Amino acid sequence: MREIRTGGSLAALRLMLVRYRNIYVVYDSNLKEAALKIASSRPALPLHSGEIHKTMDSVLGICRWLLYQDAGRDSVLVAVGGGVILDIAGFAAGIYKRGIRYVNVPTTLLAMVDAGVGGKTGVNLEDFKNMIGLVHRPEFTYICPAFLRTLPGREIRSGSAEMLKTFIINNKNDAYFKAVSLLSTDFALDALTPLIKQAAKTKLRIVRRDENDRGPRRVLNLGHTYAHAIEWWQNQSRNQNQGRDTFSHGEAVAIGIIQAAKMSEEKGIAPAGLAETLRDDFVRCSLPVDLPCPADELEPAISQDKKISGGKLNFVYIKRIGSVKIEKI
Repeated sequence: MREIRTGGSLAALRLMLVRYRNIYVVYDSNLKEAALKIASSRPALPLHSGEIHKTMDSVLGICRWLLYQDAGRDSVLVAVGGGVILDIAGFAAGIYKRGIRYVNVPTTLLAMVDAGVGGKTGVNLEDFKNMIGLVHRPEFTYICPAFLRTLPGREIRSGSAEMLKTFIINNKNDAYFKAVSLLSTDFALDALTPLIKQAAKTKLRIVRRDENDRGPRRVLNLGHTYAHAIEWWQNQSRNQNQGRDTFSHGEAVAIGIIQAAKMSEEKGIAPAGLAETLRDDFVRCSLPVDLPCPADELEPAISQDKKISGGKLNFVYIKRIGSVKIEKI
């Protein structure tokens, strides 16, 4: 990724796009008004959001649309939406005519601090998360916190888990404690803006050290081994779970972080009490902290984890708030 840009309006984004020719916009169908303002008179394609649509069929649908629009190799795809939209649009941009440029416009907190930053793109396969994909860096990611004003509280909480994850990895200027203090109150969204920018820029610095996810970047997987397993379990148990709420990706990450903290204590990597401290903080931020099922029911998904190499899993442990380490298990 070249850079993160921030602004308070769609007009500012339109000015940034002036230098590009042949722009095509894909967007979450719930964001039609904003997306059409960005597109102006350019071609625009509405997409369905939600994990159920994070498939190769969705990616190929974007590619077909680009083909029917006569989009060439000099085209720029602008993706407007949450993590699912950004993932499938970035994947389509990476494979259409062997790769075209794209721009991310994340509209959820989770996408602003995580999915929209870093260039990882992909889709799910057989209920397993992000099994097909590639690294294709966007031209830039435009963060406009004004989008958050229309989000329900649960969406904000879901994104806050990824923000807290980033600050557990890097707690510069006590960002973790500032975030917990803010998120545990009835805060104004404007107060969240500096933390959003810090989290996104912190992730970008980590990504730039290891853009292809072969080493240091793996710290960003903190909490994700159990999170992806929980999401798989929910899909496997969808019939039994009918009528009950399921965890969003961010909520599953929150649970995964607590599991990682417990394991870190058990191995003597973290001091005693860290897991309980994080648990209390997450509860204050209205995040879930307990596994939805016995841990052994998650083992089939963990055995398929993308972070497995040479038969061993690269697991992210927590040493303390602001410091983590990767060990093979």
